[in-house]
Amino acid sequence: MADPKRTDDLRVMPWWYVLVGVLLAIALGWLVIDWLLGEANRASGVDARATLRVDAIRTGLTVVAGTGGGLALLLAARRQWLSERAQRHQEFTGARDHTHRERVQAHTEKAQEEQTRLTEYDATERRVTDLFTKAVELLGSDKPAVRLGGLYALERLAQDNTGQRQTVVAVVCAYLRMGHDGDHEDEVRRSAQRLLTRHLHADVPDSHWPEVRLDLAETRLVDFDASGCTLVEADFTGARLTGTTRFVDAKAQGRLTFARATFDTVTFQGLHASGDLILDDVTVEGEATFDRAEFGGEVSARRARFGSASFVEAVFDKTVNLDHAGFEEATSFRSATFHSGLSIERGTFEADASFRSTTFEDMAFFRWTAFHGDAYFDNADFQGAVNLARSEFHGRARFDNTAMRRRPNIDHVRAAADQNHIWPTGTETEKESDNWIVLIDRRA
Repeated sequence: MADPKRTDDLRVMPWWYVLVGVLLAIALGWLVIDWLLGEANRASGVDARATLRVDAIRTGLTVVAGTGGGLALLLAARRQWLSERAQRHQEFTGARDHTHRERVQAHTEKAQEEQTRLTEYDATERRVTDLFTKAVELLGSDKPAVRLGGLYALERLAQDNTGQRQTVVAVVCAYLRMGHDGDHEDEVRRSAQRLLTRHLHADVPDSHWPEVRLDLAETRLVDFDASGCTLVEADFTGARLTGTTRFVDAKAQGRLTFARATFDTVTFQGLHASGDLILDDVTVEGEATFDRAEFGGEVSARRARFGSASFVEAVFDKTVNLDHAGFEEATSFRSATFHSGLSIERGTFEADASFRSTTFEDMAFFRWTAFHGDAYFDNADFQGAVNLARSEFHGRARFDNTAMRRRPNIDHVRAAADQNHIWPTGTETEKESDNWIVLIDRRA
């Protein structure tokens, strides 16, 4: 937009300004001549008056000429000033037009770049969609080799396109939920599993897929190995995990859900879980290992069934619920630490159960729990409330050097009469029948 002040400065001077100047010069010359002639007429001699009149006229004309010259100089100065103003106005207009042209050009280039970007984006999306569609079609083949090709195609697609990773993972998880027959099916499944776990190692930045969530509910997995993986969140609800399942030294940032899952053998040794671990109604036919695992969230294994279980030196920051859980073979919580409450109400230990040197910083509930093998609580440290009400000890009960900061609840606790038991300090027994004795707290 033009500057209005600059436009006004360049207006042409009206013609009557010049006419007025000329008239003023003539009038000034006339006045001077008239005044000088009046002075000349006062002279005493004729010759003197004539000479003075000539001088008066000459002087008047000189004044007129001088005034006209002054006006001419003023006009010339104004013309120079106007010329300079016009030059500056031209330069200003040129700079403004140049800036405007640059802005228009920049806007045009930006629009062209945006159009190019959109065109490239559309082309990329179409290419990705085509590749994704073809890879998914390969997964539906009856031939294992073709399905493997589809898996590798999906992996390359996800590696090169960050935004497609969760979608690819979801497709691979869905593939694992589907059933396929054939001699090589387990190998295809292992390849699909390795595809998932290969990109969950945070210590390998080039191939790591962060923020990926696994939905493996109701899947059948073979020797699933997530050792060293970083899991944002994973759902294995109802999954059938055959062979040996490994989460050794894995890191779980969110919830791990295994409700109703079935394992042959599973190890969580060294697991660092900041979220909850859900093992409700889980069945482990063989060994379940949780040694030196650290659980920052709650652990729930209600109604779970374990062949054998080991929680040696495990650390539990929040509540652990093992109500109605069953342990078929030897189970050990040796040197474990429970910073919050532990509940094993109506649990069943068919073989030996060891809580040696275990630390219970909060409540520990064993109500209605049956120990069919030997139960070892020697050197355990109970800092909170202890409830053993109505529990049964069919094997030996050993509370050697057990520290109990509070009086335990031993209401209706029964133990086999033919075993050599060591009970907490202040506890006595009396015979209930030929096979059973009951505990009595004489301090009550």
